[in-house]
Amino acid sequence: MSVALALPRWLKPVNRVIVFLQRLGIAFFSFHLISVPGRRTGRLRTTPVSPFSVEGRRYIVSFGQTEWVRNARAAGWGILARGRRAAKVRLVELDLADREPILRQFPVQVPQGVRFFVQIGAVEPPAGPDAFAAAAPGLAVFRVEPYAPPQS
Repeated sequence: MSVALALPRWLKPVNRVIVFLQRLGIAFFSFHLISVPGRRTGRLRTTPVSPFSVEGRRYIVSFGQTEWVRNARAAGWGILARGRRAAKVRLVELDLADREPILRQFPVQVPQGVRFFVQIGAVEPPAGPDAFAAAAPGLAVFRVEPYAPPQS
């Protein structure tokens, strides 16, 4: 079952400010920028994300129907940046069964991101570890790995 959630109107202007500040080299909170090639144009599209680590691996969580998620699914890679540092990374989407333990860590490690998921209706309050695990079908979780070009 796919749920159509509306992203808040304030999101695009706030994202633009975060992208602008990050590109100036001003990194704050847990924000990073992920740039992924568009499915049709191939032009890099950038959005703020908050990566976090579980057992030594980095992950990014997002609502599953955003454009950047669709682009990441198609491309399988992106450029992850914080301030003026950037690295090309491989983005591996986790299967539903593998998402739940990672999602349980999101509200613990990125508490400032919890309100956003509640506000868009992707996670039911109180938005603790169990609520994020229950929301796994509607959320995308990507493991961030070092980029290695495909072997021919």
